[in-house]
Amino acid sequence: MTSTADLYDEHGDALQSLALQLRDFGGRIAFEGPVRTVRCFQDNQLVKELLATDGEGSVLVIDGSGSLGTALMGDMIAESAVAHGWAGVVIHGAIRDSAAIGHLPIGVKALGTNPRKSGKTGSGEVDVVLRFGDVEFRPGARLYADEDGVLVER
Repeated sequence: MTSTADLYDEHGDALQSLALQLRDFGGRIAFEGPVRTVRCFQDNQLVKELLATDGEGSVLVIDGSGSLGTALMGDMIAESAVAHGWAGVVIHGAIRDSAAIGHLPIGVKALGTNPRKSGKTGSGEVDVVLRFGDVEFRPGARLYADEDGVLVER
């Protein structure tokens, strides 16, 4: 994969650059793929359900409103994502089981960690346009991530 810095040098403003500083947790630091989205708040049922479907190399972007109050993904959901062919997950929120997730062959970027489980009511929305960190995440847009950050096609 070409580095995000080189991609930005080549494509400039055709790419959006996420200013939000996310931490790397997955066993793969560099990853890319078409965007799928979930908007949810302290409830990961939709995340669990979506990551248990065929990812076909996609990247799931989750807008948890930046909440660090509960984790939106743990090791079991991350293992399911790997088994179903997802390239990565970008979370505007928290994860748990970070040590175990670090050994999985998937990209995971999130704000931080919290061992507290989230709710399981299924509230939220799937495949909607999300906006955080001055970036618009549209389902189907290509996302590129590495140690320098996240870029998304306009």
